Amino acid sequence: MTGQSRSDDVVRSVGRAISLLQVLNRRPESTLHDLHCETGLPKPSILRILRTLEAKGLASKCSGYGRYRLLGGIKSLSSGFHHDPMIIEAGEKIMVDFTRSEGWPLMLAFFEIDAMVVRACTIRHTTLCLEQSSLNRRLSLFGDPLGRVYLAHSSAREQKLLLEILAHSADPEDWPARNADRAPRLLAAVREQGYAVSDPMIHRRSSTMAVPVLHQDRVVAALGLTWITAAMSQRKAIDHWLPRVRDTAEAISRAIGPGGWPGVEDEGGEGPVRDYMKGVA
Repeated sequence: MTGQSRSDDVVRSVGRAISLLQVLNRRPESTLHDLHCETGLPKPSILRILRTLEAKGLASKCSGYGRYRLLGGIKSLSSGFHHDPMIIEAGEKIMVDFTRSEGWPLMLAFFEIDAMVVRACTIRHTTLCLEQSSLNRRLSLFGDPLGRVYLAHSSAREQKLLLEILAHSADPEDWPARNADRAPRLLAAVREQGYAVSDPMIHRRSSTMAVPVLHQDRVVAALGLTWITAAMSQRKAIDHWLPRVRDTAEAISRAIGPGGWPGVEDEGGEGPVRDYMKGVA
C-alpha cells in the first residue's frame, strides 16, 4: 500500500466519523438502523466508530434500548470556536428567564444556506418538553414556522434569492416553495400577521409558534415557543403566548445594541443572508 493510499484511508475514516456525529446530533437518541439509513455507512463500520466515540467520552449506548446518544464531552470539540454572534449571548439569559417563569421552552434559530439552525434553546430548563435538546437542529426554511417567519420578514430581494434556492431543495417540507405563485402569497400572509405556526397535520405531538427577531428593521433570527399540543389548542396558545413571545424577541433585539449584528448597519446590505453568501462565494 502506498503512502498516498494510507492518507486517503485516514481522510475517509475521519469523514465517516464526522458524518456519524452530525446524524447523532440531530436527535436525542438514535438506533443503529437510524444511523445506517442516514449515513449510508455499513453497520460494522458504524459500530467501530461508535466504540471509538465511547472510548473518547463523546457518545454512549443507552442501556436496554439499543440506542446511542452523544455525551457532554462532545462540547469539547467546539471549545476553541468563538464566533457565535452576539445575539446568542444577548438572548440566552432572556430566554432562560422566560422559560423559568412561563414553563415552555424557547428556541433561537439562524439562517444557514437553505435552512434555519437552532443555536440556543431552553429545553434543559424545563420538564415541559418531549425531547432532550434541539441545539444545532436544521429546520426547514419553508415548512418550519421558524424558517417561514424568517423568510417572510426578509427583504424582497433576499426572499426571492432564498425561494430560488428552495426550489431545488430535497426537503419534502420545502415543497410549497416550488410554487412560484403561491409561495410569495403565503409569506405575505405570515408577514402581515407577524408570526408563523406549525402545521398540525405534520407536527401532532408538539406545536410551535415563531416570531422574527428584528434589529434595526431587519430580520436577524427567529424565536420559537414550543408546547405540548395536548396541553393547549393552537388558537388559545396564540392568544395567550404570542404577546409574551413578541416581547421576548424585542428584548433580545434591544440587548444586542447598536452595531451588534454584522452587516445590519450597512444600509445597502442584505443582513445575515448577504454576509453568508459573500462568505461562500
